[in-house]
Amino acid sequence: MEKVALITLGCKTNQYESQALGELLQKEGYEVAYKLCKADIYVLNTCAVTNEAERKSRQFVGKLRKLNPKCKIFVCGCASQNNPEQFKALAGVQYVIGNANRLSLLEKITARKGGKVQKLPDAYEDLHITKPKNSRTYIKIQDGCNRFCSYCLIPHLRGRSRSRSILDIMQEVDTLAKAGAKEIVLTGIDISDYRIDDQPALLELLKQIDVFGVRIRLGSIEPNMLTEDFIVGLSQIHNICPHFHISMQSGCTETLKRMNRHYTAEYFLERVKMLRTLFKNCAITTDMIVGFPSETDTEFKATLATIKKAKFAEMHIFPYSRRGGTTADKLLGVKNNGFDLVDPQVVKARMKTAMDIAEKMKIQYLRAQRGNVLQAVLEEQNGKYITGTTENYVKVYIPNACKTLLNTLQKVKIGKRFQDGVLAEVIE
Repeated sequence: MEKVALITLGCKTNQYESQALGELLQKEGYEVAYKLCKADIYVLNTCAVTNEAERKSRQFVGKLRKLNPKCKIFVCGCASQNNPEQFKALAGVQYVIGNANRLSLLEKITARKGGKVQKLPDAYEDLHITKPKNSRTYIKIQDGCNRFCSYCLIPHLRGRSRSRSILDIMQEVDTLAKAGAKEIVLTGIDISDYRIDDQPALLELLKQIDVFGVRIRLGSIEPNMLTEDFIVGLSQIHNICPHFHISMQSGCTETLKRMNRHYTAEYFLERVKMLRTLFKNCAITTDMIVGFPSETDTEFKATLATIKKAKFAEMHIFPYSRRGGTTADKLLGVKNNGFDLVDPQVVKARMKTAMDIAEKMKIQYLRAQRGNVLQAVLEEQNGKYITGTTENYVKVYIPNACKTLLNTLQKVKIGKRFQDGVLAEVIE
């Protein structure tokens, strides 16, 4: 039996798509792994959100060949959609596609011929999973993006926004819940734009899947969708996790305008305040770009003031990465209303400042949880600890716990800080 290892870089959407491909390969008789290990065949699902992510995607080909010099490598994802030639020239690569028609990858692995990047689809491509890898699992509900933020290449690599049918999603939730999933994470490129009959329908989807009794967590959501009606409606979803990852990107209104983000820093903070009013002890997490073109010291200080007010439980902070084809890149150096790159040393210093603040906020959030009784999905054995995630996104470490607790939902009492989370004990 040939062994296939699926290596996934980047976002939760990629992880879901890799698992769906893995299930198809298992049905065809392949042994399937989802980690870096020796295998006969590798499927490399790439990322291109930054230049660094794309570089790492290329480097992985060499890593795979070191594990097995005779391996056959099949490449898909955003980096190969952006530039397929960078992979075709690498030794061991048999076939390269992008993000379109991933279902065809199975027959390509069997045939091992040719390879080309196809035109991105207009309709949602049907991919699904039937067995959760662990007790927290992803469900993809949407693909593509219509926002065209000035720094982002993803709409060009994933195509326009398209939504999965609500019936398909409900069937998959039902299947995964019956198979033992305790939590589902709704994922996609822009789940805020989930639609039914071309009308915004994320709240309606949540109402429909709430009946299955499995815990629901939203992936990244856009600030624009957090209207008062939406937040109130969200608070009425019984199984929703009080954890909201809101894509801020910048805490300065002027920077947000150049990013083509259609909200202000003040609006963002108002939404955070409303969420905290209706969801007690909720986690607010975010993404942030440092050193966006023409970002001044004054603008960066405004962003720091915003993040301090928001009191994020966790932040993903990235330096600006030039991506050819984006509006921001086209405007670099253009006279009159063009953008200027920020000095790399200034970006480095700002990154450190922002990350130090983010770490302090995370510590404050975790300390505030001490003594609380929360519900944790226990997912993995990590040495002498079993680790899990609470509804409000606290990573817990249960010492000397019985393995029978794995893949269960348990009440836990939160203790002191430990590693990247907290110690906790299961309440019988």
